[in-house]
Amino acid sequence: MPIAEKRFSMVIKVQPQHLQAIGNHAANTYPEECCGLLLGVVGEGDKQVVEVWPTANGWNEETAAEFSDAATLTKERRYVIAPEEMLRAHRQGRERQLSIIGIFHSHPDGTAVPSECDRALAWPEYSYIIVSVVQGHPSEIRSWCLEANHQFQPEPIIVEQTGSVP
Repeated sequence: MPIAEKRFSMVIKVQPQHLQAIGNHAANTYPEECCGLLLGVVGEGDKQVVEVWPTANGWNEETAAEFSDAATLTKERRYVIAPEEMLRAHRQGRERQLSIIGIFHSHPDGTAVPSECDRALAWPEYSYIIVSVVQGHPSEIRSWCLEANHQFQPEPIIVEQTGSVP
């Protein structure tokens, strides 16, 4: 099976506490977008989240300056994870035989559907969990993955009970 097809037979498996951690981070950062990393392992047909790694939203004027509509781009509409945070998560994960398998972020008062900016900046190997936060309360949570044509496709989330993590 070609890798692009195999990617879409994938599901992402999480524990209830992972979704709770994502929702809490989203609620605590509202009305700004939250962001963070998903550490875990990739199997034959799934990605298993082992740890949710909340990060600060590093979006700032310098980051926004790279975009043509910079004046309208704020932490309420965009996020960025600092490269040093990615490196730290990668190193600590590697020590535990874990990889960065995805990124999560919130859409304050929006839907759990990727934006055009999300698509343009996404990497094909990652899962992208998006949580909708409505008036400060986490709502819908969905996962997405890029296909070969750099378009997002839904990725099923399977919630497993504690104790089934490898």
